[in-house]
Formats: sequence, C-alpha cells, structure tokens
Amino acid sequence: MRQTIATGIAALLAATAAHAATSGTFTGRVRDSAGVAVAGAMVSATHPQARRTTTVYSGNDGRFTFPPLDIGVYDVRVRRIGFQDLVLAGAVLGGGPAHLDLRVDAETDPQALAWQLPASRWVPLLLAELSSDAHREEFLRQCAYCHQQGSWATRVPRSAADWDKILTLMGRMGGIVSSGLRAELPRAFNRAYADPAYLQTLTPVHVVPPLDAAAAAVITEWDLGESASTQHDLAVHPDGTIYSVDTNQDKLYRLDPRTNQRWSYDIPRGNSPLGGIFGSSGTLLAPNSNAHVAPHSLQVAADGSIWVTLCLGNKIGRFDPQTERWDIIEQEDGLYPHTLRFDHKGRIWYTLAVSNHVGMYDPQTGQRGTVRLPARDWKQALTLRLTPYLLPLTRYISPDRLAGSEGVTLPVPYGIDIAPDGGVWFSQLNERRIGRIDPDLGTIEMVDTPFSAPRRMRFDSKGNLWIAGFSAGVVARYDPVGKHFDTWKIPTDGVETPYALNVDRRTDTVWICGTNSDSLISFDPHTEQFTIYPLPTRVTYTREIDFDADGGVWTSNSNFPTWQIEAPNPKVIRIQPGAAPHIEQVAAAGDA
Repeated sequence: MRQTIATGIAALLAATAAHAATSGTFTGRVRDSAGVAVAGAMVSATHPQARRTTTVYSGNDGRFTFPPLDIGVYDVRVRRIGFQDLVLAGAVLGGGPAHLDLRVDAETDPQALAWQLPASRWVPLLLAELSSDAHREEFLRQCAYCHQQGSWATRVPRSAADWDKILTLMGRMGGIVSSGLRAELPRAFNRAYADPAYLQTLTPVHVVPPLDAAAAAVITEWDLGESASTQHDLAVHPDGTIYSVDTNQDKLYRLDPRTNQRWSYDIPRGNSPLGGIFGSSGTLLAPNSNAHVAPHSLQVAADGSIWVTLCLGNKIGRFDPQTERWDIIEQEDGLYPHTLRFDHKGRIWYTLAVSNHVGMYDPQTGQRGTVRLPARDWKQALTLRLTPYLLPLTRYISPDRLAGSEGVTLPVPYGIDIAPDGGVWFSQLNERRIGRIDPDLGTIEMVDTPFSAPRRMRFDSKGNLWIAGFSAGVVARYDPVGKHFDTWKIPTDGVETPYALNVDRRTDTVWICGTNSDSLISFDPHTEQFTIYPLPTRVTYTREIDFDADGGVWTSNSNFPTWQIEAPNPKVIRIQPGAAPHIEQVAAAGDA
C-alpha cells in the first residue's frame, strides 16, 4: 500500500514537472502614470502562431494573474476605457511565472475617449433624433439586425444619397425599414454622429469596473475563419470540441480548445447558385460573401452528428464527424431554415423565417412536416402566400422597395425551443408574439408579449421559458402554466439589444448576449442579480451561447459584415467564470 501511494505521488510530481516545463503564467500589476492601481483593466496575451488570445481582469489593487499558458512569445495588451491602450510586443513566457509591470496613460483626448465606448453608448444619440417611440423601436430591431453601430464605418456623416444607398443595401440584407423611418434616418445619423453632438454627450467617461464575480473570469478567444467569414452559431460537442458555421463561406469549423487544433469542412452546395434561393440578386448576400447555402444554426444530435440549417440553400444538412460525410435534405415547403432544436423523440424542429412556418424532420423515419404559423392580419397573410412568387423580383427590385415602402411588416419566426412536455415554442420577431405548437394535435397557441422583438428562447429546468427581447433590451421569463411574464431590463450602459440567451440547467443561470455592449451577461433568477463580463475585442456581436461540461460559456463574434470587427477576423469565445488563479496561488506554486 505504501509503495502504491509513493508511486502515485512520484507520478503526480513528474506530471507537474512536465506541465511546468511546457507552460508558464504571466502575473503583474496595472497602474497609471502616477503609480495608482487601475482596476478592471483587461489584460490580454495573444499567441500569434496559435491565433489564440487569453484575457484576465485586473483586481482592485491592479494585480492580475493568468492561468497556465503554453510557453512562447506573446503580444500583451492592456485595455480599459478611460486609458490609452498599451501594447507590449514580444513578451517571453518560459516555464514558471513571468512578472509584468504595466503602466497605462490616461486618455485625455475627448474624441478618442468617445470612440472607446461600445455601440450601446452611441445608439441613444441616434434614438434621440427620431420622432417617435415606434421609429426608435423599429430602428433597433431592423438597423441592428446583424451588426452594431460600433465602428467608424457606421458612424460617419454622409450625404442623403449615400445614406439612401446604404439603406437600400441594408434592405437587401433583410433590414427593411418603413418609408417614414427611412425618410428620417439620414438627418438623424448626421446630427447624432457629428463631432459636437457626441463629444458633448459621451464625455467625460465614467466606467465601473467589473463586479468581483466577473473579475475572476478568464476569457479565451480563438480566431476561426478569415476576414470574409462570418462565424454565426456554435455548439459544444460532448467530446469537448466546438463546432461553428461560417455563413459567408459555406463552411463548418471544428475547434479542439485543448490542443488548439482546427478543422474546416466544405458544406456541399449541390445545385444552389451564389445567393441560394435569392440567386445572384444580392439579396441577403454581403459583398464579400461566397454563400450558396449559408449555414446558420446547428445542434448536436444524440448520436454525435451535427445538424445544420442552410438558410439560403433552403435545406438542412447532417454532418457525421466520424466519416466526415454530409447528408443534405431539401426543404419541400417553406423558405429559409433558420434556428433548429431537437425534441425528446429525436425529431428536428426549425423555424422557416421568410415564409412564416415551422418545419419538422425525423431522421429515423424520414418523415417531414411544415406548420404554417398565424399571420396578424390579411395583408401579412396575402404577402406571405405571394412570397415564393415575389422572390424572382428581388433580382430587379430591392426587398425594401417591395415590402418596407408599403408598410407591410411580416412576422419572422426566429427562436425555437422544446418544452419539457414536448410542446414546440417559437417566437415571431416582428410581432411581439410567441407561440406553442402541439406536435401531436397540430394546434397552435399564440401569446402576445409585453415587450418588443422576442428573438431567441430557451427553457430552464423548471419549465419556464426565457426570451431575449431584442429591441426592448430585456430578458423575460414566461410561465406556460400560469401564463405570466416577468421581465428585467438589462443593466448595461446605454441601449442593449440581446440577440440570444441560453440557460445553464445545472444552476438555471441565464446567460445573455450583450450584443450591443461588447459583453456577455449572466443573470441569477434566484437573486435577480446581473453580472456583466466585458469582452476584450471591440465590436463583438454575439449570436448564440452554449456550455461545456466544465462550466465554460461559449459564444462567437459574428458581426456582419465581419470587417467591422476590430481584429478583423471572427472569433469563438469562451468565458470561464471564476477560473483566474489568485496571485497567492501562483506565488505558492513558485515557492514549491
């Protein structure tokens, strides 16, 4: 017995020594030019060859400690709103702690200070220039549909003709605005983004450091794809790898975060032309896009295969990780497969966003079905019935001219999830409505929401449905039994637009996309406490959230078009709450 214990201890010491020989950690302190500690600074270490960046926050005393990193040469950056960015290139990390004494200078240029702020702080300037609450809500819902007002390119005064061109291009991407809002926007943009307007409103800048719970997190970002890619949704596989879809380039990616290895798989296009069901008209096709099928949403099946909606191809696909082969299923009825989920019988349910349907496919039997969802009025119903026949016209007339100028707002089935009782719940983004399909009876129950733009949704372990209110800036809980809503305003500075959320059913903690504020947000329903995790890359537009077995929270940076991202490559992102080691732990390890 003693020999076994001794052997085990020797093996543990040998493993520890081997790990120490291949990894080290940065420790240090962030202070200003006067030597005062800077709290809440994001300290990022980028391994250029690995295309991976690890970030921790400085504490109240300015100290920071990284988890073990691979030995090598890193570029270190310090970022904190109110201070100039500090970049230290070529920081060498050997086996053991490496101390960094980092000094940052206060940013005194008012213009530079304002441009450090996320889009959530800029959008209120524009909303103030609009004439009604209806136009303000419409702007948030349509003009932040798939990107932020977060970069220099989106906040430049332009001529009326240039703004009209941009709004036409936006309409081709699905962001269709009414004629009344369209008429107001050029003047509103130019007034809000003129130097005197934003300098007076956005400065001086006051920033509250992250709460203690967030300050102990470790954030890791992996570059995945290229500058013309769009990492849309992602999913965590039970084997610990991460899958994500590149909507612009028709690719499926796989990342192993333990080894930093990446794989890329082309998705079969079949007979889908560039632009898919919209052809070469440019509708829903970015200028740098090579999308024929445009993968959008994905989920992992019980057998480990990956199922993907191919929105422009009007198909769904199955990828087998073992054989690396694809099976593609054509969509017979309805248009634009969007978000998908599995029910308890292994069937796939997915929204069909353009035609106002929900689709179903049973992989075991090949059975399929399509459920037409209710329209709000006869105008919507007629337009939806005519949509398949209007598609060819988009080659000659922009969709915003076909629909938006006439004031016809169409319901967009968006989020979807499966209730514990097997009911299929969906949202209609433009309609302030959610609904339930009874999969056995085929009946549909519609529920009006007390907030605008319900987007993506998830059930918790108790059967409550959680919903992201995109243009309302809220997270909402709906009790299907009591038929009651509770809503909470998301407390990021300015105006938030939560694209999606997910519920970690181990604790029922709700994680929310801070899509407009470069953040990820957790919400504890028991204490009603929000925790905001600032993300290190400026212009981070997140779209989906998933969890790994170790408590890591995953999302992707999916601003569209991608070139607006600071990097400019898209990233998949992991937050590990509470994973940052204390400085005392590192010191003790060094003493040992």
